[in-house]
Amino acid sequence: MKGILGRKVGMTEVFTKNGKLVPVTVVSVEPNTVMQVKTTATDGYESIQLGITDRKEKRATKAEIGHAKKANVSPKRFLKEIRVSNASEYELGSTIKADIFEVGQKVDVTGTTKGHGYTGVIVRNNQSEGPKTHGSRYHRRPGSMGTMRPMRVMKGKKLSGHMGVDTVTVQNLTIIDVNTEDNYILVSGNVPGAKGSLILIREAVKGGKKEEFELVSYEPETVAEVTEEVVEETNEPVETTEAPIAEEVAEEVKPEEEATPAEEEN
Repeated sequence: MKGILGRKVGMTEVFTKNGKLVPVTVVSVEPNTVMQVKTTATDGYESIQLGITDRKEKRATKAEIGHAKKANVSPKRFLKEIRVSNASEYELGSTIKADIFEVGQKVDVTGTTKGHGYTGVIVRNNQSEGPKTHGSRYHRRPGSMGTMRPMRVMKGKKLSGHMGVDTVTVQNLTIIDVNTEDNYILVSGNVPGAKGSLILIREAVKGGKKEEFELVSYEPETVAEVTEEVVEETNEPVETTEAPIAEEVAEEVKPEEEATPAEEEN
């Protein structure tokens, strides 16, 4: 299994060449650093630890600084351990980029949901409201606390309390696009978390089939430049044949001679 850490930027939509509109989530993926490699021989299982976002040494603890020096990198703000099939393929201190995933590949995305603070049972547990008329004073209360026996609130009773800030995983999403130049990944659908929150993208556990599609490209078309030849002006006289032709036409077509007064009397 492979994975990478990123940050949720927001949502947009793209089009395929078949005319299908696909809503996608944009995940900014900066290069992840391999902070630790765990093997079966040393730790009993195979995994790697990824880290992103540098942290100043004066803000880091001695343990964090010592842990980062083993990989010859600066301390990281966020660390995440991922199980892998063969940890020996990764080198300590190396980087992982967005190109570890392919377009059409199925992935599982894990994030932390938005916080909603303290909420009641109607918002938190989708319970129904009480009657609002005929003198009823029961509108948005949690209801009965339990049965007659054992005279206590049963464990698991749905009550009001803090809502949100839960770790949620959405499975079998599709990688729509991978851009290593701008360091982002487009994932189909929506993923949990607010804008700017930390997102973990992993290879799908259920192993869905890879999809094949092609997105519409919005790059401007290149138009071939037309070069115009510039003729330099010269002061040399240019020979023309218009004057001789005009003289020949004038000789062929002569105007009729005017009659004299004597010829008119005859």
